[in-house]
Amino acid sequence: MAIGYLTIQARTAHDALPLNGVQIRITDDKENTVYELITDESGQTQSVPLDTIDKSFSQNPYYTGTPYRTYHVYAQAAGFNSLYITDIPIFDGETALLPLTLIPMLEIQRNPSVAEISIGRPAVSMAQPRRQEGSVTTPYVLRQVVIPNPITVHLGSPDSPAANVQVSFPDYVKNVASSEIYPTWPNASLTANIYAIITFALNRVYTEWYRSRGYNFDITNSTAYDQYFVYGRPIYDSISRIVDSIFNQYVRRQGQNAPYFTSFCNGTTASCPGLSQWGTVTLANQGYSPIQILRSYYPKDIEIAETNTITGILSSYPGTLLKMGSTGLDVETIQTYLNRIRRNYPAIPAITDEAGIFGNSTKDAVTKFQNVFHLVPDGIVGKATWYKISSLYTAVTRLAELNSEGNSFGIGSTPPASILRQGSRGQDVITLQYLLNVASEFYPSIPPLSQDGIFGSGTKQSVTAFQQALNLSPDGIVGPMTWNALYDAYFGIIQNVPSNDTIRYIVQPGDTLWLLSRRYNTTVDAIKRLNGLNSDMLSIGQVLLIPRTS
Repeated sequence: MAIGYLTIQARTAHDALPLNGVQIRITDDKENTVYELITDESGQTQSVPLDTIDKSFSQNPYYTGTPYRTYHVYAQAAGFNSLYITDIPIFDGETALLPLTLIPMLEIQRNPSVAEISIGRPAVSMAQPRRQEGSVTTPYVLRQVVIPNPITVHLGSPDSPAANVQVSFPDYVKNVASSEIYPTWPNASLTANIYAIITFALNRVYTEWYRSRGYNFDITNSTAYDQYFVYGRPIYDSISRIVDSIFNQYVRRQGQNAPYFTSFCNGTTASCPGLSQWGTVTLANQGYSPIQILRSYYPKDIEIAETNTITGILSSYPGTLLKMGSTGLDVETIQTYLNRIRRNYPAIPAITDEAGIFGNSTKDAVTKFQNVFHLVPDGIVGKATWYKISSLYTAVTRLAELNSEGNSFGIGSTPPASILRQGSRGQDVITLQYLLNVASEFYPSIPPLSQDGIFGSGTKQSVTAFQQALNLSPDGIVGPMTWNALYDAYFGIIQNVPSNDTIRYIVQPGDTLWLLSRRYNTTVDAIKRLNGLNSDMLSIGQVLLIPRTS
């Protein structure tokens, strides 16, 4: 019997906050419940085995059936809208990591809504032809090749009204590779395909292919124009490990800096002048290396280059591994970042080594971080671990800054009466921008923006994205309906999202809740409101959010 595996992670605010206690139900294609799971303090479930199809079928280009089995996941948590993810492919011998991004309920919301995401077939099994167009070297706008972190992906064809989402570049590449090809392919085949995926995206960024045409995104998820991306899909271990080691490497021609335009297609139902995805399997089985495979489809003088210029990262990777015995400022930086991250992820142990000295406690913290974030748990800080730690530190500190700013900002309970549009200025615009920035932490389609009090094109884009997310008319104008929705979203986040100053209390049989109420008598009304309670009676298993006390 062929077996694959599934692990689930539930987090929010760009991974800054793990969601403990999320109830997960896994069902098969006949809707029979296979597992019921609950996420731990790191927002993760254990890895569970699932029956599937022998991997040989996913390595055969002539097999016309489905070379995997599909499963469905239903996730629900108190204070959040639910998720139903269907048609998740499980492959023989592969572990799929399914990320769950749950959206907080609105303040006025009493029952959670259910959002559905359908994963479906990888692009390599589809007959749709590709019409990829691009420039091999020119025109170009950027002076150097940079890793866009995050990269903005349009979830549709270029001119469709679909939403944009922002994701880290490594996560984008992992998603595309998991959406395009089968994870059971030979390592050399996977690596060659991932180089093509990375380089295609960097070419779009380097040439500003879409932004120079007035679009507000870097790339689309349309296979007709770009490469496949399925927001919310699972990522496979074999693909994840390769991406972690090469996400900042790309294909270029010798003597040139620009990422080569690495077009590709499946090579069976569709042909193209670029790389054949199925053809890479044949060449890998013949012993070809990744660069030899790439040179079989692209010019013979291509080479693999590397860039360490990554946007959105506080500290660049030092270029050398940090491990037991390492010393210096880079070690101290990692120790500082991990000690801050562990406030949100308490499973990471405290670092007690002297600042700047990589000792046993630093190694233990790094290893646990790697386990929590699905990196190779070797206790060594390479580039993948460095950038993940740096990204998480940026996320948790940004969220903390927004929370702190909100405590002193004076939002009030009544929205402003003003009507704001592009060109507006003043305090109400600052309030608007702050509310949008808070929402952008929890709604993936809303881009963050600067709080400068000027309603420019960036603010209009964020307003429009918020209106789309809340099913309002996306006119980019902030009137009463949009103000009310912003306040509902903001107070829903405040009420429903656990913070470092909040503990979760699970009601159990025999609990003396009246004593609990008397002890927290100044907050009992807020507690009842947080949980949508209309009486003093609570159901077993109900989650209370209670402020920590000294």
